[in-house]
Amino acid sequence: MREPTVIAAEYFRSYSVVGLLAVVGVLFVAVAFGAGRLLRPVVPTPEKLLTYECGVDPVGEGWAHTQVRYYVYAFLYVVFAVDSIFLFPWATVFAAPGYGAATLVEMFVFLGFLAVGLLYAYKKGVLAWT
Repeated sequence: MREPTVIAAEYFRSYSVVGLLAVVGVLFVAVAFGAGRLLRPVVPTPEKLLTYECGVDPVGEGWAHTQVRYYVYAFLYVVFAVDSIFLFPWATVFAAPGYGAATLVEMFVFLGFLAVGLLYAYKKGVLAWT
């Protein structure tokens, strides 16, 4: 049987490789940022010091009205994209012997919830592009 100190030394040696790799990664990033700071041209002009957003000079207040419908479309996309991910495991289980009827019923319940959510969004007028 090996001694506990030998086991502990091997244990910490395996983590020293990970630590060394982390240090090398941090040094690589630090050197890259330092080289960028030393090599870049520094010529501040009034135009460069202005706030820049989308090619438009900032005029007026900083508050802007944002259309909520874009977020609703993004949210609906995420909901249906995530829900479609559940179709793949269902398809693999459905093909397994002995699980066909139960998984088929579960999938129709799942699709029913999706249909109710889509119907609710349609009734609220969320899906009407204006």
